[in-house]
Amino acid sequence: MVCETTNLANVSPLLPERHSQHDLFICDVADAVLKDVMQEMEHPFFSLSKKPDVAMRRYENNGQWLQVTPSVKGLATIYDKDILIYCISQLMAKLRKGEPVSKRVSINSRELLVFTNRGTSGKDYEALQEAIERIRGTTITTNIRTGSEEQTDTFGLIDSSSIRRHNGLDGRLLSCEITLSDWVFNAIRADEVLTLHRDYFRLRKPIERRIYEIARKHCGRQMRWEIGLPLLHNKCGSRSRLKEFKRLVSDLVKGDHLPDYHVGFDGDKVVFRNRGTMMEPEPASDLTVIPALKPSTYQAAREAAQGWDIYVLEAEWREWATEAPRDPDAAFIGFCRKVFEKRGRP
Repeated sequence: MVCETTNLANVSPLLPERHSQHDLFICDVADAVLKDVMQEMEHPFFSLSKKPDVAMRRYENNGQWLQVTPSVKGLATIYDKDILIYCISQLMAKLRKGEPVSKRVSINSRELLVFTNRGTSGKDYEALQEAIERIRGTTITTNIRTGSEEQTDTFGLIDSSSIRRHNGLDGRLLSCEITLSDWVFNAIRADEVLTLHRDYFRLRKPIERRIYEIARKHCGRQMRWEIGLPLLHNKCGSRSRLKEFKRLVSDLVKGDHLPDYHVGFDGDKVVFRNRGTMMEPEPASDLTVIPALKPSTYQAAREAAQGWDIYVLEAEWREWATEAPRDPDAAFIGFCRKVFEKRGRP
């Protein structure tokens, strides 16, 4: 049985914070906000099982499809993804400081384990190496639709890795270097990332991590966002039946422990409400205040970015804008058109 159905009765829904002393972090990692690539938060690239999952998966939504092919060691899991989040956080911290970055990221093994709220025993170091191998072996194939053309891309999440160990009986892993794929690195350079709450690493169940990612992507700083249960089930990539998935979401509603968001039901919809814990953007000056858009603009935006939630795009556009455009309506429609050209259908 996969981990998402584990019975945790009478156990705290959150893992304990194993490393409360942030001075254990090296190179200011404790100050680097968690980052994740937005495309990965949208599509189910990662397995929700702790057991080896060697089945190929294919997901389709509004003409866009995604196929994930594992190696003989299985698909990369949502826990393996912690390694990528760590790498992305490091690179984003450097970019914010104006420092140069490259696809090759050096990792201090203990630092990574502390950063992701894991233990630091020998078995944790072994698990880290196994996670790197699963990430390296997972291959993703997807279509990208632009107008009347369709492009098919195949890529990995990392291109290569190099691991350094102690000589001797224990052979403990010391450090490693990971070379990110162009696809991941380009998303980082384009700032297509979002900040995650640190309690993400304290969520016990894989399905809870996945639901948080989806809420963070779509609800963001909005006060409320809702999604149909079957669509949420599809976006999560859960292998459980819809009835069982609803029970898992109900447990999350009862526990009310998802970072940043309350979760509830409204009929057949799952509703996310902002707890007010999201980091707010810097106060805008009068020059960056964008006036309300015309009603007709939203219809034009829907045609420009078919399938997208226009109000989610508007929130993203307003946050992205550094100054008020001379023609906000035309600027927003242009933004939506570029989103569709670059990302295709959601």
